[in-house]
Amino acid sequence: MYPTISHLIEDLFGIYIPLPIQTFGFWVAIAFLAAAYIIQIELKRKEEEGKLSVYINEKIVGKKLSLIEIIISIASGFLIGFKLVEGVLNYGDLVDNPQAFVLSTRGSFFGGLIFAFISYYNKNKENKKQELVKPKMIKEEIHPYDLVGNITIIAAISGIIGAKIFHNLENYQDFLADPIGQLIAFSGLTFYGGLIFGAISVVFYCKKYKINVLHLMDSAAPALMLAYGIGRIGCQMSGDGDWGIVNLAPKPDWLSFFPDWVWSYNFPNNVINAGVYIEGCTGKFCSVLPQAVWPTALYEVVMCIALFFVLWIIRKKIKLAGMLFAIYLIMNGIERFFIEKIRVNTEYNILGGITQAEIISFCLIITGLILSYLLSKKIIK
Repeated sequence: MYPTISHLIEDLFGIYIPLPIQTFGFWVAIAFLAAAYIIQIELKRKEEEGKLSVYINEKIVGKKLSLIEIIISIASGFLIGFKLVEGVLNYGDLVDNPQAFVLSTRGSFFGGLIFAFISYYNKNKENKKQELVKPKMIKEEIHPYDLVGNITIIAAISGIIGAKIFHNLENYQDFLADPIGQLIAFSGLTFYGGLIFGAISVVFYCKKYKINVLHLMDSAAPALMLAYGIGRIGCQMSGDGDWGIVNLAPKPDWLSFFPDWVWSYNFPNNVINAGVYIEGCTGKFCSVLPQAVWPTALYEVVMCIALFFVLWIIRKKIKLAGMLFAIYLIMNGIERFFIEKIRVNTEYNILGGITQAEIISFCLIITGLILSYLLSKKIIK
């Protein structure tokens, strides 16, 4: 396993370069970037086809910096300098536990002041170039694809919050035992919590620019499937606990040309230190599962990337707005519902034992079916 990117580089090239980048977080970032790229492509296509329109925004240009802009510039610069300078001066501590370092109160006050001044100076300098004796009102065109950067940031922040909330609801005993540790850990994210919170936040934001919600959802459908698959690469490579139940069955002959870890794996050096101590191992990540388990994250990588290509191929053939998203909901729900059968998860003591993901995935399937029916009957337009 590769808890950090440094471990991956060391395994590939034999050189250990201390970097404050966890493998799981790295792949989550890649997932967001990939999703943003796909959504931008789709929004451009839909605008060219006349399904989305340009938003005309009126704004005043040539004004002096407002007090709020000055405060935000100084505060953001101070925060960056506060952490950045401290991180450079104490790089070992940053690498050792990046999330705890970033979320702690540690920082360089002097570094914060320097960066606050630089931030304000640059902001003021840029504003002076555009300042007019008499500010004027202008109209600017905002294309839907111009908003992808903001959409990605909103989805990332609200999605991570939602993912954390759902994870801690599902694993409330771990949260009660170590609330601070559970909140600041970069692992321990529930996809459906992120999907729900992220979707709600993005829809509210895009309504401001009068973007058709159904076409927006269709644009996001392939991107969400791809992002989920890419994110699971981080789960598999880091060993963050998203693995399956014990699998001691012998590997079948038809899988003989694949390595053993495709069938079952014990996740040595996993990032959450689950299992037993590895004899002779040194460092932070020295645990291995006592029994091999199903590598369910790997299976989800393969399935979700395959489903992404299915959605990508059929996206132009489906003319009914919103139908592609309905298909995505059904596909995602079915994929997750069945993977839960061999995946480790907290079970609720209802209906003979059922997981949060099974409940939500079943709801997604039903929602997708209902949405497709309403769309086909033109009850929703």
